[in-house]
Amino acid sequence: MKAIALQPNLVEQVRNALLDEIVAGALKPGERIIQEQLAQALGVSRQPVQQALLLLRNQGVLQDAPGRGLIVAPLDPDHVRHVYEVRAAIEGLACHLAAQWRADQARKQGPALIEAGRKAVASGAVSRMIAADIQFHEFLYTLSGNPLIHPAMAPHLTYTQRVMGEVLSQDQHPRDIWDQHAAILEAIASGQSNLAETLAREHLLQASEFMVSRLRASAVSASPPSPSKTRAQRKEHSHE
Repeated sequence: MKAIALQPNLVEQVRNALLDEIVAGALKPGERIIQEQLAQALGVSRQPVQQALLLLRNQGVLQDAPGRGLIVAPLDPDHVRHVYEVRAAIEGLACHLAAQWRADQARKQGPALIEAGRKAVASGAVSRMIAADIQFHEFLYTLSGNPLIHPAMAPHLTYTQRVMGEVLSQDQHPRDIWDQHAAILEAIASGQSNLAETLAREHLLQASEFMVSRLRASAVSASPPSPSKTRAQRKEHSHE
C-alpha cells in the first residue's frame, strides 16, 4: 500500500518534467516521444512514464503518432480559442463567487501574487511568467469556494501553459497582463461580483485573441513560399 501511495506523486513529477520540456520548446510539435529514452533520462521505470504520457495525451499536449506511439501535438488555433472560451465562462463564475464569499482572503493574499507576477515579467523569464500566471488563476479558483472548479480547469490550464510557452518564447516584448489581474483582484476584494466576473471574462477573451493571432502569424511565417512566388522571386533576382 505504501508503494502505491507514492505512485501518483511520481507520475505527476514525470508529467511536469515532460510538460516543462514541451513548454520550453525543447520538444517541438511533431516530435516523437520515446518512453524508454524518457524513463532513462528521468531515472524512473516505464510505468510512471506511460501513465504521465496518457495524462498529457488526454489533456491535448500529446497525440497519437502515425503507426504507434505519441508525438508532441501541434497547436491548433481553433482549439486554443475554444479552450479560452471555456476558461472565460468558468473563471467568470469563479471570480463572481470569490467576490461574494472570499473578499477578505483576496485582500490579504492577492497582492503578493500580483507583485510576483510583475517581477516575473520584469525578469523576462518565460517559465517564471507562466508559473506566476497559473498560480494567480489557481488562486481565483480557490477563492471561489467551489471545489469543482479547480479539477474542471486543470486540463485547460495545462494546455494554456503549452500555448503561453509557444507564444512567449517568440515574443521579444511579452505583454504585461498584470494590470488586468490587479483589476480583477480589486473587484473581488471590494465585493463587486458582477464586475469581477466581467473583467475575468474580458481578460481571457482578449488573451484568446492575442494568442490565436500570434499562432496564426507564426504559422504563416513558417510555411514555405508557394511555387509561383518562388518563381517570381527568381525572376526578380535575375534582373538585378
